[in-house]
Amino acid sequence: MDMASVNSIVSQIDSIVWGPLMLLLLVGTGVYLTCTVHFRTWRNLPYALHRVLSKEARQKKGTGDVSPFSALCTALAATIGTGNIVGVATAMFAGGPGALVWMWISACFGLTSKFSECMLAIKYREVNARGEMKGGPMFTMKNGFKNKKLGSIMGFLFALFAVIASFGIGNMTQANSISGAVNSTFGVSTEMTGIVLTVMSLAIIVGGIKTISRVSSVVVPGMAVLYVVAGMACILINIENIPHGLYLILMMAFDPQAVGGGVLGGITVSVMNAMRYGVARGVFSNEAGMGSAAITAAAATTDDPVRQAYINMTGTFWDTIVVCTITGLTIASSGVLGTNGADGTPLQGIELTIAAFSSNIGVVGAYIVCIGIILFAFSTILGWEYHGEKAWEYLFGTHKYNMIYRVVFSLVVYIGATQTLDLVWNLSDIANALMAIPNLISMLILAPVVKEEVFRFQAVIEREKAEKAAAKEAAIEERAGI
Repeated sequence: MDMASVNSIVSQIDSIVWGPLMLLLLVGTGVYLTCTVHFRTWRNLPYALHRVLSKEARQKKGTGDVSPFSALCTALAATIGTGNIVGVATAMFAGGPGALVWMWISACFGLTSKFSECMLAIKYREVNARGEMKGGPMFTMKNGFKNKKLGSIMGFLFALFAVIASFGIGNMTQANSISGAVNSTFGVSTEMTGIVLTVMSLAIIVGGIKTISRVSSVVVPGMAVLYVVAGMACILINIENIPHGLYLILMMAFDPQAVGGGVLGGITVSVMNAMRYGVARGVFSNEAGMGSAAITAAAATTDDPVRQAYINMTGTFWDTIVVCTITGLTIASSGVLGTNGADGTPLQGIELTIAAFSSNIGVVGAYIVCIGIILFAFSTILGWEYHGEKAWEYLFGTHKYNMIYRVVFSLVVYIGATQTLDLVWNLSDIANALMAIPNLISMLILAPVVKEEVFRFQAVIEREKAEKAAAKEAAIEERAGI
């Protein structure tokens, strides 16, 4: 059997595992958990956002390895990636502008999935022989399940698939995106890019979670602000097109026939396609329900697992509701969706995003998208290294072989940057789906624990609000007395 046949078979398996049943399980779990906690995750989103932006999030309070903010940034480093630039464009090309609405809907329920997996990971985390935290869905299953044998088997499977996915989607495919962007924009050879990436990755990764989190705490907010500012500039330049862009997004999500019979340029749109690609790319972008972010959340210093879970939950908000929306609105308002490139083929993927930015702010737009791809993808490599390392540690039952994983992971970056990766992408995509299945099952099994913890902590939130209001009132009275 030749490589083309193998790739074709793997591609078919990939389309099956990421089919309607998988998407239904991902979103359905989020819907079930959201209803179970009486929509508390939605109602407490303002509280969670305030916690992220507060000084306390940058301070170490309680037990853990890194600050709450650093843990969130490291998790965001792994999730804010090519999906926010390429994934949104792909979804809007394949499913029409309405795919963005379905990305939003899946993200709303993904908030609760992200909250649940992170809270459980912190609640059931352990400390290794070096005094470092180790946690994630594999430890949730091992320590949280009453049936210890089932928990052990599912934990092993999750960890195995997480290690495989870390080398594929978390490493080689990201390095390939970087080398491709650098080569097409700046003309630098893939080999040279591969060497630079490998050296940089090794220098950061060998330092472990503390070094990774320090770099992520600078790179993630910096790259997000740069990209959002550029996107907002494009949107403001096209402000008169925003109402029509929003109309297309909303109508093509639910009633494409109302917009020219469901045809936009060279794209024919249906509600099913908008839903399918919107949900699939939304989940791929924010990784809610995948279990990966929970591994990083377990490293955070916190005095309560629910408090940190609320902080990590905002990762889905920043990733999809903010960054993906910027990309989507820029494309929708630019008028390039459904048009053809210079070679006569329809614009899609990275070319579509570059065209949308360039049509507004010229060649600067192409450079910003390219820089965004480079920074987003490189930070994804760093974030996924930690995910894979902790899964590796779980498989071997000791931290002693972690340095081997770090070195090998860094060297694999060069392979990713210099090779064609269709087969690797599909294999790691399958591994990504397979690691999500035991994680989703564990969240459904432990839903009563999630509900109990949410309502327990609600009393803490109410008390903190009352204390804050009393302090504010006392300050007002003091000023009035003066």
